[in-house]
Amino acid sequence: MRPIAEIEDAQAGLAAIRRDIHAHPELAFQETRTSDLVAKQLAQWGLEVHRGIGKTGLVGVLRGKMGKGKRSIGLRADMDALPMPEHNKFAHASKNPGRMHGCGHDGHTAMLLGAAQHLAANPDFEGTVNFIFQPAEEGGNAGARAMIQDGLFERFPCDEIYGMHNMPGFPTGMFAFRKGPTMASSNRFDIIVRGTGGHAAQPHKAVDTIVIAAEMVGVLQTLISRHKNPIDVAVVSVTQIHAGDAYNVLPGEAVIRGTVRTFSTQVLDEIEANMRRMAETLPRVHGGTGELQFYRAYPPLVNWDAPTDFAAQVAEDVFGADKVDRNTPQHGGAEDFSFYLEQVPGSYLFIGNGGGEHREAAYHGMGPCELHNPNYDFNDELLPVGSTFWVRLVQAFFARA
Repeated sequence: MRPIAEIEDAQAGLAAIRRDIHAHPELAFQETRTSDLVAKQLAQWGLEVHRGIGKTGLVGVLRGKMGKGKRSIGLRADMDALPMPEHNKFAHASKNPGRMHGCGHDGHTAMLLGAAQHLAANPDFEGTVNFIFQPAEEGGNAGARAMIQDGLFERFPCDEIYGMHNMPGFPTGMFAFRKGPTMASSNRFDIIVRGTGGHAAQPHKAVDTIVIAAEMVGVLQTLISRHKNPIDVAVVSVTQIHAGDAYNVLPGEAVIRGTVRTFSTQVLDEIEANMRRMAETLPRVHGGTGELQFYRAYPPLVNWDAPTDFAAQVAEDVFGADKVDRNTPQHGGAEDFSFYLEQVPGSYLFIGNGGGEHREAAYHGMGPCELHNPNYDFNDELLPVGSTFWVRLVQAFFARA
């Protein structure tokens, strides 16, 4: 089946909105212009608009005209951009140096606006739709948590909640679903090793923090190979080591930094406990001390079974079974939609963005169209597809017995 005809007719307008947002990217909790644009569109279509939720977030509320149904559904799009340069040369390239919509949040926002526009004109359902436009998904800023802390679900109750992200490299318009753990938790750590500084020619008079740190890096890998059940998926990556600033001085402190990714909180708890033991114990063997600072950013994203099956069935019914993958692989990236799923049943799905063929060769940076890449651009062919999916999901949700 094709997208809804009225939404296809509106594609040019949605693309103009998407490209305007792309040209004016805003970072986490700074999405004032984007929020203004979204609020203006929602109000123009007759939705209730509630702003200042999670600082720059907003919710558009649409109540169906068929009775006074108490059921409600939440649909979420993220609005923030990334702190990175853009290499594309097309007309809608970023006008804000050092900022770019390199993850497609401009497209996510436009797709949800397209659904809001159509449903506002066709409110033939019984219940309430909460269109959630969220700030600050990127970089561990947790805009989802900020909105929840501002009373999102108390003010706008949702029986179920859904989110969608584009997936480069996946066929254009293909839908991908997975039940259970789908995206990893995101966590950061600092291990501070303290010893005694000294002259490089007299190491016996010092406690060499660089030697301790080097040994620590190897020991940390046993968190995965020897301290974790082999069937549990997890990654520990050391990404930074900072120590010293002279050729002939043994530094008194070294800092090791990195990330931990897991698909369950239980595994994360075990890794953190073992990491703390290693960080505090190993330096003492050499006469130094160690300290672990562990920061939990986003929990694992765990899709609920029934909502995932429901959303996948909607996609199959609308676009055909050949356009739906019900068992997409787990993704090592993280998503703060996980905070919503800890409180409300729902599912997070993916839609294929293609391989970059939608970009005009003369106007992009000649690099891959991958997420967080300076040559990325959202595929506007997805706008009517994604908007249609949201509309049909809402209609099927309220039609359920």
